Amino acid sequence: MSKTVIPKGYAPALSERETQAAIDFIKRTFSEALCKALTLSRVSAPLFVDPATGLNDDLNGVERPVAFDIAATGKEAQIVHSLAKWKRQALYRYGFAKGTGLYTDMNAIRRDEIPDNLHSVYVDQWDWEKILPDGCRNEAYLKETVEAIVQAICKTAEAVNHAFPTVACPLSSTVSFITTQELEDRYPALSPKQREDAFLKIHKTAFIMQIGGKLRSGQKHDGRAPDYDDWSLNGDIVFWNDLLGCAFEVSSMGIRVDASSLASQLKEAGCEDRAGLPFHKAIADGTLPLTIGGGIGQSRLCMLLLQKAHIGEVQVSLWDEETKQECQAAGVPLL
Repeated sequence: MSKTVIPKGYAPALSERETQAAIDFIKRTFSEALCKALTLSRVSAPLFVDPATGLNDDLNGVERPVAFDIAATGKEAQIVHSLAKWKRQALYRYGFAKGTGLYTDMNAIRRDEIPDNLHSVYVDQWDWEKILPDGCRNEAYLKETVEAIVQAICKTAEAVNHAFPTVACPLSSTVSFITTQELEDRYPALSPKQREDAFLKIHKTAFIMQIGGKLRSGQKHDGRAPDYDDWSLNGDIVFWNDLLGCAFEVSSMGIRVDASSLASQLKEAGCEDRAGLPFHKAIADGTLPLTIGGGIGQSRLCMLLLQKAHIGEVQVSLWDEETKQECQAAGVPLL
């Protein structure tokens, strides 16, 4: 069943051809701004991994990866859900220095995603990761990094507004930091998504912190795999989307687990069997460096900055017939 909601009176500010040019402009402009802000270098990354390595992202633990067999090796491969774990290993292999890192273009297929205005089975991200400087595995450095990313996004928005004058996307560069527990305390009667909407409607730009563990209510704000983010040092960058009238997440990120937080989170999630996988062993024995990283949605950012009502306006995917008919009737062109 379609979950598409097109705002009344919506009309795209750019034609399909102009939209494609603007997407290219955003990707080039933001990539450069992100690299400069976080001291990153671009690398190549895998589309699929060997599941036996433990490198695939398990997301909420229920999503099924797309898997296929490779005739030449007789082994199975999995399309990545994200590169959250692979990047940390790559930093070690490539010999990156402390305070520097990498970014890459990540493409994924999430077959169990429920498509709507913001979600597609196709996912594209700037996946980034950097080695923490000494003494920076803390909340202060996390917040500093968040603010640097938000500044890069806002500078890109300004560049887009200049290059494409018919597009106007004013963003606030002032970040309000709030934990998921503080959100629950403030809005106890609302669902997690409704809490974000209520907070962002007022504060416009926020970093929703500490996602993955249970709140005092016994519920989770949202799911996170237990073996990459430290649930006490992570969060989502969220903007208020005036067009859609909702909180609009563009990035999930955080300081990554160390040996201690990995062990405790695997236990809490009932995933202690993963401790024997190569990636997890390399964290436990201190082989892999302490890092911070995240993913920034490419289609999400393009959708926000170009003021599009549906993610299918900025990426090519497959949609159910009802969605296609509703978008066609509303004059919303799906690429």
